[in-house]
Amino acid sequence: MEIEIVAMVKQIKNSYCCVGLMSGTSLDGLDIVLCRFDNVGDKWTYSILKNQTVAYSKDWKAQLKSAYHLTGIDLLKLHRAYGFWLGKQVQDFLSTNEAKPDIIASHGHTVFHEPDQQFNFQLGDGNALAAQSGLLTIADFRSYDICMKGQGAPLVPIGDQLLFAEYDACVNLGGFANISCDRDGKRIAWDICAVNYVINSLVSALNLEMDEDGKIGQSGYLINDLLEELNQISYYEQKAPKTLGQEWVEKEVFVLFDKYKQEAQENILFTWYEHISSVLANELNNLAVKGKVLFTGGGVYNSYLMQLIRAKTTLEIVIPDARLVNYKEALIFAFLGVLKMRGENNCLRSVTGADSDNCSGVLFGI
Repeated sequence: MEIEIVAMVKQIKNSYCCVGLMSGTSLDGLDIVLCRFDNVGDKWTYSILKNQTVAYSKDWKAQLKSAYHLTGIDLLKLHRAYGFWLGKQVQDFLSTNEAKPDIIASHGHTVFHEPDQQFNFQLGDGNALAAQSGLLTIADFRSYDICMKGQGAPLVPIGDQLLFAEYDACVNLGGFANISCDRDGKRIAWDICAVNYVINSLVSALNLEMDEDGKIGQSGYLINDLLEELNQISYYEQKAPKTLGQEWVEKEVFVLFDKYKQEAQENILFTWYEHISSVLANELNNLAVKGKVLFTGGGVYNSYLMQLIRAKTTLEIVIPDARLVNYKEALIFAFLGVLKMRGENNCLRSVTGADSDNCSGVLFGI
């Protein structure tokens, strides 16, 4: 029976139709893509057939934001409910589409990420997602790598390597900024700093969901003492592999902000922009590359932040079309699902620090 199940799941073919789901810590919404991957001569190509971002209702946003503080029972209830909700969004998304995808690959919503404690939790039960959608589902991509003594993240670099090889490095600006590139014949990647997770938190005090074009931060002035303290955070001195989560922001960043409560939010935000643009530019300038760097993620729409980054580096920053900017991570999670179906490694030890490369993710709905 076990052999039959493995044979049924492991699919080696040249073309796959998949749905990728991505929910980021910035709580912008659920990104959904329907995409196709083709393998020709051991080279992968992709096409995005359909895409949509489902904005979170106030209720869902509140529930996801508070998930970190829930009791065990309440967290499990939310895990199941969110899984059913994800399945319903996929159903609605595919309702006008004739093609039946091979799989759904879901990132889930990060609630806990403490790999040093071998502890993580991605909200969104794959069982509920598969039951609701009626499709084979792959989820929980981080846990196995963490059990293999890795960071369980970043997970996108294998997709950067196989789908976007024409770029010397790939940077994503979301709730957190991360980067991946090749060095000495190996793919390496790491989280750089928090971006929209902190920005959105700061402007929420002004009853706003985002700092459009960085206008609020741009209107402030520099708090030199705060900048100095931010620049001294020990994480920036650590070597990769290394990753960040909201726990880190609470302990390292928000604690510093609390010392400057008397300052206007725009001044704290101005200082944060100066800090993260310097950290990002320093990472780029220290790379052993001199070519093109692909930038994606919601942060690229913050024109003030991008202006600051460009002013501090000489590398060529490439921002692609809006579809790839917005859906690259969901696309790559669909690709991680393809690699899982093929029984191929989708998680690199050179990136996560695990004991070995591994084939991560759990299959539901078999």
